[in-house]
Amino acid sequence: MEIVKVETNFKRNLYWDVHKLKFNGKLKNTERGLINLYPDVKSQEIVGFGGAFTEASSYCLAQINGEQGAKIITDYFSRDGLQYNFCRIPIGSTDFSLSSYSYLKKPNMSTFSISRDEEYIIPMIKKALAQNPNLKFLATPWSPPAFMKNNKMLNLGGKLLEKYQHLYAEYLAKFVLEYQKRGIKIDYMTVQNEPNAVQMWESCLYSAAEEAEFAKDYLEPEFAKNGIKTKILAWDHNKERLYTRAKEVLGRAESAVSGMAVHWYSGDYFEEIALTKNQFPGKLLFHTEGCTGFSHFRKEDEVQNGEIYAHDMIGDLNAGINGFIDWNLVLDHKGGPNHKRNYCNAPIMLSQDKTSYVKNLTYYYMGHFSKYIQSGARKIGFSKFTDKIEAAAFQNADHSIVVVLLNRDNVNREFNLHLNGEIFHDNLDSHAILTFIIK
Repeated sequence: MEIVKVETNFKRNLYWDVHKLKFNGKLKNTERGLINLYPDVKSQEIVGFGGAFTEASSYCLAQINGEQGAKIITDYFSRDGLQYNFCRIPIGSTDFSLSSYSYLKKPNMSTFSISRDEEYIIPMIKKALAQNPNLKFLATPWSPPAFMKNNKMLNLGGKLLEKYQHLYAEYLAKFVLEYQKRGIKIDYMTVQNEPNAVQMWESCLYSAAEEAEFAKDYLEPEFAKNGIKTKILAWDHNKERLYTRAKEVLGRAESAVSGMAVHWYSGDYFEEIALTKNQFPGKLLFHTEGCTGFSHFRKEDEVQNGEIYAHDMIGDLNAGINGFIDWNLVLDHKGGPNHKRNYCNAPIMLSQDKTSYVKNLTYYYMGHFSKYIQSGARKIGFSKFTDKIEAAAFQNADHSIVVVLLNRDNVNREFNLHLNGEIFHDNLDSHAILTFIIK
């Protein structure tokens, strides 16, 4: 068997160090340091990996010169780049917009317009589609239009008024149809971003019962009426309440809701994902947002930033996640623009003069997953000799096996990768990440 080894190790100034090697021995009586791979034990199918086409990201892309902007698109979406294939699109404004906006200002659908998105967001999406025509998209609203809410504002939470539930379902369906006219198919939609949070920026509150009711009684029928095949997802918030929310929403609207979405901001809670996957094996689970650079997540050490990503991705994937979407694709040197100054990091950020850009370490850590784990891959079984090495393993449709290993410890770890009676002996340096592609 041949094996391709891809290493990111910044103690040795490596970004992606790629070597083609061969398995170097038989198992014999080796018992120590084994990482055993079991391709016959398969679980969830992977949809893909990617980031979010926020207005902030698309505005940043428009500010840099055309050649550099084209390189950013290539870096993310081409076969030579991260091969992103699953991305998020906001429905209306977020904190990472230049200002607040919605597509409707009064209860008259004839005035609905996505012209704001046509300035920056849609052009960026079309450039990405030119690199990867098979991109899948998940769309998310941060708030209904202000007039539909009880607080009459896009921000500071509030609730969707009952009398506007049908109109809001029309609004969301219209978004899908308008994007579809522009060659952008919305494959998935979450009901609401972070429905349990009152934010200074665009936000709206839903209880589990309210979210289930809106999905089942309003959004699903409106999609069906318009021939829309977009799958509806719920929650789209932190992992610590996922299982409880899934029980409550799916108990009321199982036929309407195809799965659940999560963020990482409250901690690992990988058990919540596993519990939900075990209890609802037919439902999709997606990680739809995460970033570093603020609050308790602020890490100036770039290696720690990368390890936050890899640790969460490995834990989520092992627990049953079907896809992982990062937050902003591109930001400026401050971590914006953000109309509420809620700045954060992104894998790619512009220089202060906007003539060039830098790839943060998170770009390379994301690539250990997105470049090699293909859409349609299945997670496979494995066992390992130590919890100091974090691992995840997959088999692609072409039968290649991908193994990602992460060492967040300060000690190097030797190991023997074992597959079908053959072993590959290697060393995983401290604070390094390795990906093996076995063919």
